[in-house]
Amino acid sequence: MKIFDKYILKSFLQPFLATFFVVLFVLVMQALWLAFDEIAGKGIDIFFILKFLGYLALILTPTALPIGILLSSIMALGTLAENYEFAAIKSAGISLKRVIRPLVILVVLLSGLNFIFLNNIYPWATLKQKNLYLNMKKKKPALALIPGAFNTEIPGFSIKFDEKYGEENNLLKNVQIADLNARKGKVKVITAEKGAISTEQGSKYMTLTLANGNYYEEHLNKTMSPNERAKMPASKATFKTYIINIDISSFSDDDSMNEELVKEHHGMLSIVQLDSISKKNKIEYDAYIKARSIIFYDAMKGKKLYKYPDSILNRNLKPEILENFNIKNQSTVLNESIQLLNRTIDRNKYQVKSFKDQRKTLNLYDFEFSYRISFSFACLVLFFIGAPIGSIIRKGGFGLPLIMAITIFVIYFFISQLGKNLSEESAISALLGSWLSTLILLPFGILLTRRATKGMGIFNIDALFNKVQKIFNKLIHRKISIK
Repeated sequence: MKIFDKYILKSFLQPFLATFFVVLFVLVMQALWLAFDEIAGKGIDIFFILKFLGYLALILTPTALPIGILLSSIMALGTLAENYEFAAIKSAGISLKRVIRPLVILVVLLSGLNFIFLNNIYPWATLKQKNLYLNMKKKKPALALIPGAFNTEIPGFSIKFDEKYGEENNLLKNVQIADLNARKGKVKVITAEKGAISTEQGSKYMTLTLANGNYYEEHLNKTMSPNERAKMPASKATFKTYIINIDISSFSDDDSMNEELVKEHHGMLSIVQLDSISKKNKIEYDAYIKARSIIFYDAMKGKKLYKYPDSILNRNLKPEILENFNIKNQSTVLNESIQLLNRTIDRNKYQVKSFKDQRKTLNLYDFEFSYRISFSFACLVLFFIGAPIGSIIRKGGFGLPLIMAITIFVIYFFISQLGKNLSEESAISALLGSWLSTLILLPFGILLTRRATKGMGIFNIDALFNKVQKIFNKLIHRKISIK
């Protein structure tokens, strides 16, 4: 390797390593801040919190890599231009293409590394991090309880409350508890204005202390007939304080912290697994669509529609079918048809969500499959945007390059999310949605590289003004000629 190539690589690698770890730290802190309320002050072991952060760092590494490449390319080339090293290089007859050639090779290697990371380490880290988070909830049941919903994570109970508050988020407001341990349905219901959750270290029981509430229980037996059940008495009482000890041994099992509960999320699979599951789900989806179409065909009495040859057609029948019936029978036919259509429309309305959910799942698998490849290629595209910008603006350091890098990546991220949302809704194909941001930014990278190679600025203001002036002069001459 030539000394010149080593110097160019050194000029790029120094800011790259610095920016990569700074960006990774910022992304991890942002993600930690979002999850802070869920894990802080809940008695979670520091070892598991560190594991949570470690998996989080591995998940965010593929995102930090292209940002680091973009920012360091602007900084490295900007510093060379700012220190007039580019002028010296050009005076020696060395072109910009020759300058960035070793950097292009390095970025290609980094793109390949990012793909390997996305295909192997990223799914594994996502799997571990998501399951660790779920198991943290199992370790501390209060974490699993969500306000405004019926929580059934704790076996044998359905718990609902309006608000969770307090320093440890263990105080509840407007609590409703259904005891399902008897397996007879909601025959035992307890309501209270307030509740407090407490769990001692190492205990297999969670204590729920309720205040100012009501207790209701129906005394039923599975063997009773409906008439007998209606005659059975029920217990009802009010209380100021009521204590419930709930068995949470399934939550407090130490081995559960290593369980892998979720395994087929699209972010937890490699490209080969994504392709395999996508093909399997598409077969199931096609079978589901075919089954629904057959049901719809039968409901619309499609089997009773026959095509008769002309020789046996009744010539006395009128072309309009209803004209062959009297008024009373016409009304009967129309009413039955309308009722049949209304039933079919109502049935289809309930099935729309199922269709959409299955289609979205398939689209997500297809999108993730293509996005892993396009996102790796984006490292190269962002480099060809950042390197010419750095040579054109002639500014190094973290000032202007940082602002421009953040702006460019936000645009890239926004277009990526737009492509993902459109492909989820089947507005565009998953392949186009995954490559949308890369395809849009690629022409800008080519354009900027050409302008930087020719020593031109990002925008040629004089040329723009000249074109506007020519258009303005043509309009004036045309008005004069018309007069």
